[in-house]
Amino acid sequence: MASAKQYGAWLAVFRILVGATWFIHGYGKLTDAQWALPSGTCYQIVTGMIGNTEGPLHDFVTSVVLPNIGVFAHLQQWGETLVGVSLILGLLTRVGGLFGFFLPMLYFSMKGAYAHLDGYAGLDMLTAIASGLNLALPTGAVFGLDAFFGRRKGSRAS
Repeated sequence: MASAKQYGAWLAVFRILVGATWFIHGYGKLTDAQWALPSGTCYQIVTGMIGNTEGPLHDFVTSVVLPNIGVFAHLQQWGETLVGVSLILGLLTRVGGLFGFFLPMLYFSMKGAYAHLDGYAGLDMLTAIASGLNLALPTGAVFGLDAFFGRRKGSRAS
């Protein structure tokens, strides 16, 4: 039977791998000079996605996001990168897991993938589940800064 420390180590490896995935995607967008331009890569992706949606999300994207695409492109760049940093370092892992769950669910909704069975087997759903596990489980308790700050806080009370 594996010990709690062994389970914690495997959770830490899982957390770091999920964080590396987020960091790679976010950093790639940060270094893409075309990403946040008014008619750049982000604009093209968003306009391609909204063709599959309707309703309040579609209205929000067309009336708020597209006119302010530069702001939303930067939010996406930094959001994905910071989720990755959070999970890699094990710092605020539950917050990183929450945002890591929220972002792909938003992408999933924007694509209209919820209406198709194959959308549930896609990368967005996998990323949401993996990030959600970081939200639900104490993945920062081993090999993470959450554990370091948690121990310091607990040692002061002693």
